[in-house]
Amino acid sequence: MRGTYRGAAFALITALTLTACGGGGDSDDNPLAEGGDGSGKSIVVGSANFPENQLLAEIYAQALEDKGLKVTRKFDIGAREVYYDQVVKGGISVFPEYNGALLSVAVDKNSTATSTEDINAELKEKLPSSVEILDSAAAEDKDSVTVTAETAAKYDLKTLADLKPVAGDLTLGAGSEFKTRVQGGVGLEKVYGVKFGKFQPLDAGAQSTLVKLLKDDKVQAANLYTTDPAIVADKLVVLEDPKNLFSSQNVTPLVYKAAMDDKAKEALNAVSAKLTTEDLLEMMKKLVNDKEDADTVAEDWLTSAGIVS
Repeated sequence: MRGTYRGAAFALITALTLTACGGGGDSDDNPLAEGGDGSGKSIVVGSANFPENQLLAEIYAQALEDKGLKVTRKFDIGAREVYYDQVVKGGISVFPEYNGALLSVAVDKNSTATSTEDINAELKEKLPSSVEILDSAAAEDKDSVTVTAETAAKYDLKTLADLKPVAGDLTLGAGSEFKTRVQGGVGLEKVYGVKFGKFQPLDAGAQSTLVKLLKDDKVQAANLYTTDPAIVADKLVVLEDPKNLFSSQNVTPLVYKAAMDDKAKEALNAVSAKLTTEDLLEMMKKLVNDKEDADTVAEDWLTSAGIVS
């Protein structure tokens, strides 16, 4: 994942959690000093600062709790550049990751892997010894460069390659980190020869603002994620990526090994076994368009999938 909406109840849970866990020091670096996985320790579930990732984290948290495990929620942390080290050091036990971005942004910026199998093989080989990935879900949320139907028609845009002769006259809107990522501005120029005239940075959680800027023609292209309900609702055009700049992005639990027993791993793998891209898109519609609370959306999906009763 990613607009700004979060349900009031979900936001309250997040606020209470951050109060309980926050402030740095030993308790923040070692949250396992309190609470209960199989040995009486708390499993800290983290999330990034956008609604889809918070929803996935809530799904993980409820699946773990259903197995009788004690969970501490630490949501809305920030971008991968912020939270990854917390997982590696054990400050966070479980994080809903996107495998391709995890590999190319945090683990090996020079990796050329694009398929789910190749990406996961490299992650298993290259991740620090303190962490590991569990099973990947079929659910996938990829980066895209998206334009309005009017912009696509005006410039005859179908693929990222079509941007090359016109991008200098256009503004790209995206999270601030997109500009310097290989699967972002750097890769667009290297792989497709596309360099936008202007870049409009936004916070990673401001996707609804980004959609509005795109519709108002304040930016002419936007880095949206492919499960964003606005793409369908506003008839936006996701430009095709024939050279696979944007790799597979399967939802994949990244876990701190010492915090996870077999029961916890089985709970998370059960989620991955059932979660599809269609499920994720439907849940995001409920979260963003219908304004349902994330904890309710998560509970409804877990029940319908037969993971909790």
